[in-house]
Amino acid sequence: MEKIKEFPNKHIVFFDFDNTITTKDVLDGVIERFSKDDGWLRLEEKWKAGRIGSKECLEGQIKGLRATRKKLDDHLQTVKIDPHFKRLIEFLNSKNIKTMILSDNFDYILKRILKNNKINRVKIYANKLSMSNDRVKPSFPYSNADCGDCGHCKNTTLLKNVAEGATSVYIGDGMSDVCVSKSADILFAKGYLKRHCEDKDIAHIPFKGLKDVYAYFKRSLL
Repeated sequence: MEKIKEFPNKHIVFFDFDNTITTKDVLDGVIERFSKDDGWLRLEEKWKAGRIGSKECLEGQIKGLRATRKKLDDHLQTVKIDPHFKRLIEFLNSKNIKTMILSDNFDYILKRILKNNKINRVKIYANKLSMSNDRVKPSFPYSNADCGDCGHCKNTTLLKNVAEGATSVYIGDGMSDVCVSKSADILFAKGYLKRHCEDKDIAHIPFKGLKDVYAYFKRSLL
């Protein structure tokens, strides 16, 4: 297993959100719960088949939602996060290591869940969400037309936030993490991302939950 050898402040740790920080795919749950019809399923099938990118898929799915802020907030109150996330963030902060969340989910959803769990001091890069009555409108400030069709190009965001000579650590699980897996110096992978890394012979550290990642940092930085 690769060890961290540089000084801690020369590292920056990036987290995926859905299924990494949370214990389930939050956005899928929101879409399924609040979609006005089953049009979201057809978009999902096209995306999984590679016929459309995640940006086009998400834009259509989010526009098909019907949810007031109160109903969305009540739903997000039920979301659980990995019990070791807060402990891991606090440990990294104690070592002056920067942390960021890179997500293809939406800022309002992430901020609400983190607030519900009394977590702060983590910078978020995610797609944007605006709400009016029961209508929901998405926007994608971190997309990159030159780098695939993702709503949020995590690879571009990671590269913009890593100073020269610093080591980037990325922790993720899904399809939206595939592109960024080529750039991270140290990669933690589970789920779809782990299978992709195995298929493409990409160096990675398998993990089942953030307890494994916390244990890794404790060993490496003490």
